[in-house]
Amino acid sequence: MAEVSRILQSVLLPPFSHKLDGITNSHFSSYKLYRRNKLNISIRCSSISTTETTKSTKTQNIPWGCETDSLENASNLQKWLSESGLPSQKMDLQRVDVGERGLVANNNIRKGEKLLFVPPSLVITADSKWSNSDAGDVLKQYNVPDWPFIATYLISEANLRKSSRWSNYISALPRQPYSLLYWTQSELDRYLEASQIRQRAVERINNVIGTYDDLRLRIFSKHPDLFPEEIFNIETFNWSFGILFSRLVRLPSMDGRVALVPWADMLNHNCEVGTFLDYDKSSQGIVFTTDRAYLPGEQVFISYGRKSNGELLLSYGFVPKEGTNPSDSVEMSLALKKSDKCYKEKVEALKKHGLSASECFPVQVTGWPLELMAFAYLVVSPPSMSRQFEEMAAAASNKATSKKDIKYPEIEEDALQFILDSCESSISKYSKFLQASGEMDLDVTNPKQLNRRVFLKQLAVDLCTSERRILYRSQYVSTDSVSHSKFPITLQDM
Repeated sequence: MAEVSRILQSVLLPPFSHKLDGITNSHFSSYKLYRRNKLNISIRCSSISTTETTKSTKTQNIPWGCETDSLENASNLQKWLSESGLPSQKMDLQRVDVGERGLVANNNIRKGEKLLFVPPSLVITADSKWSNSDAGDVLKQYNVPDWPFIATYLISEANLRKSSRWSNYISALPRQPYSLLYWTQSELDRYLEASQIRQRAVERINNVIGTYDDLRLRIFSKHPDLFPEEIFNIETFNWSFGILFSRLVRLPSMDGRVALVPWADMLNHNCEVGTFLDYDKSSQGIVFTTDRAYLPGEQVFISYGRKSNGELLLSYGFVPKEGTNPSDSVEMSLALKKSDKCYKEKVEALKKHGLSASECFPVQVTGWPLELMAFAYLVVSPPSMSRQFEEMAAAASNKATSKKDIKYPEIEEDALQFILDSCESSISKYSKFLQASGEMDLDVTNPKQLNRRVFLKQLAVDLCTSERRILYRSQYVSTDSVSHSKFPITLQDM
């Protein structure tokens, strides 16, 4: 699966507003907050029908790229990169046990050694030269942000086949990545009903469709000679955005520019590795510094970032083995009770701080964030504490200026019991799915050999098992805290 990212968008890319030239790149920047992005448009799980999603996820018509485990174009890619300025490498592209294909050491590699040195001329950014310069000029006139700009650029160059300077790179890209962007609505409903990552996937699909529709209506339809629909359509945009979600990196030393880095994006992820890509000014190339030594024949890894198993499945299409991801977390949904006598007042307090009556918070095996506890306080607080509603709502928000470590001893046990009940409700959903799916012991290192549904089901089983494990631990912490009237372990920075 050979995809790499430093700070990839873990949530969603908002569609364009009604005025393209008013968009800034911040609309497509990484969003690190614990809650889902509050979009300016209404997004509903039901907004994509099974038919629509199935249509948007068809990729059999994509005429470029290769199978995810294919090495057929690897030699051409390496040859082209070498001829185009990539220095001699200590790694070769090979089939591997983890990730289907990846970079494997062909020499001894020391800890602390810099590798890759991909020159900027071999990096795709929003400043890359278009083979069809007229098409690029039109997008620039509309101030299209980097993400959809690069997605359109990738399709334009891919369609040129051998005429594009990037043909050898595009030929080595997967024709259909395994991210949730390619799951149908029925598959998401069937396999991920218990997980909050399902909603994130639906939102992502909606946003890609919305972004394409806006481009089509406002730009492509006005310039059909430059952007013919048989080339620039939802199928090709699904492919290009799938590539970006799984391979685009942000380079801090290049002013935070987002880029596709050929060769570097063949590196696979390891949860225990803490090294990232960046631009090295001294060598004038994209590098990473190893945090361990590698022997010849060993696969070399990089980190895609501190992401939960759900986020890794969302963008990259894989789930690490249970218990191996120290950054793993599960989003737990908490909501105000509509029967609450102060429901309206509490909703207003939450709105003032950018929150709604229902929010999701990340929970890890080591505990939960202070924001979650603050939200729980607000849920159980009686009318007599109405003066504290806004303080609780502020603490539940992501604003750094608000006081987080608030305590209300008189309702602490009720708040903890509410969290305990919420854990129990979520656990029952996971257990229901896992019991229905049955025990599965499948080797999914080569998903091509498996029936698609069996493969997707196994991914869902792995994800739900790891997320339920976290909730069991949180339930234990809640129970212990209720029993001993102790404040639970909390995480201020998830």
